[in-house]
Amino acid sequence: MIRTMETSDWGRVKEIYEQALLWGGATFETACPDYREWDRSHAGSCRLVAERDGQVVGWAAIRPASPREAYRGVAEVSVYVDEACQGQGIGTQLLRALCRESERSGYWSLYAAIFASNKASISMHRACGFREIGYRERIAKDRFGIWRNTIMMERRMPE
Repeated sequence: MIRTMETSDWGRVKEIYEQALLWGGATFETACPDYREWDRSHAGSCRLVAERDGQVVGWAAIRPASPREAYRGVAEVSVYVDEACQGQGIGTQLLRALCRESERSGYWSLYAAIFASNKASISMHRACGFREIGYRERIAKDRFGIWRNTIMMERRMPE
């Protein structure tokens, strides 16, 4: 079941994000922010969780690309799935629902910066209508000190 994220979901959202931090293949971040910081940096709408048997197993949210008015409809996508549930289509369901929700909320462009080595995420984004718009070579080092390349992907909303 996909539903709107509630503040009470933060514990599981944080656990799932921390799994990605330990794995090191999905984010340049080195620590999970506290809820107040996370809440401030993400759009108030377009926060979703996937729930299975009463437990949150994945989440998706958007972060505005810029505070400038001209970019108010552009946002960066985040999708994370509990490692025990990956490969089951949960991320794709979350991303599709997030695309629909973002359209209803007035967003016209979603983008993602994905590690080039994260083939599953690239495939998932393609399946949800994202296209590759760029490649950034050795853009930054991950938490292990390894240079990473990223693929920039974008989904434009229908006119």
